[in-house]
Amino acid sequence: MPSTLKLFVLSAIAVSAANAAAQQWPSKPITIVVSYPAGGDTDASARIYAEKLSIRLGQPVVVENKPGAGGIIGNFHVAKAKADGYTLLYANSTLPIVQNVLKVGTSVAYDPVNDFTPIIRDQNIPLVMVTSADSGIKSVRQLVQEAKDGKRINYGSPSTGTPMHIAAEIFNKAAGVKIPHVPYKGSAPLVADLLGNHVSVGWTTPGVAIGHVKEGKLIALALAEPKRTKLQPDVPTFLELGYKDVQMSAWQGLMGPRGLPADVVRVLNTHMNEIIKLPDVQTKLDAMGIEPVGGTPDAFATQVADDAQRFGVLIKEFGIQAE
Repeated sequence: MPSTLKLFVLSAIAVSAANAAAQQWPSKPITIVVSYPAGGDTDASARIYAEKLSIRLGQPVVVENKPGAGGIIGNFHVAKAKADGYTLLYANSTLPIVQNVLKVGTSVAYDPVNDFTPIIRDQNIPLVMVTSADSGIKSVRQLVQEAKDGKRINYGSPSTGTPMHIAAEIFNKAAGVKIPHVPYKGSAPLVADLLGNHVSVGWTTPGVAIGHVKEGKLIALALAEPKRTKLQPDVPTFLELGYKDVQMSAWQGLMGPRGLPADVVRVLNTHMNEIIKLPDVQTKLDAMGIEPVGGTPDAFATQVADDAQRFGVLIKEFGIQAE
């Protein structure tokens, strides 16, 4: 057999084998890794989608929590996993941030842009500044004035280097104040201290605060969104209040390791775009203050790359570094 013909035949066999493997997927359970403890927004969302994907794919889709090092442990696990569609990552917007903030060794290093295959950015989570109803703070304008007058106030975020922390520092710069940061280990303890009036204001996602806002225990002061949301139509944006640079939200989305087969990406993207439109899913997301997004893998890849560049610059500008 001539060498050129032999190469052609071998190539055809390889392509055929790859296509056959893709067509057989999935033939066993799929694991979606969540790099945080159970109970948070990311974990709750992942479990909603895992249940729906299990039905559609005909195989169990299980959520596995791998918390540690601000998400790095779970992220690294997926980055180094076999790219066969059976180990996925339900990521959030700390993915392109955390390694710039935490001091970690090369043994758990990964590239947020090049070591993953984006599948879909399925949802957006607005960031909101809230305060206790007992704090005496009724507006952003009042908060800024009190800060400038030298009153002892502070702000809390779920952790150092989160989008909430970075958004708060952007606000400090835009408002010309230096309100000090109190980092927490998650949104739950932050909200607990807000309710106890132990921290002046907090930056968080609506899901953990919206119930307390409805009960009148917390006041939502402003959203870091370009426009008001349907879930909190009475809450103004920082843009409305004159702070045009204070626009930032958190995202969540599905990824795989680098080199995930295109057919697997296509199937998962199609299903997820359909799942986020289901009425029962939208009801659950509404309860958490989450807005479904959807879209293409390329759009998600662009989001991750843009965030990695943007956050890298902001982290250096504000000198954000975990202890």
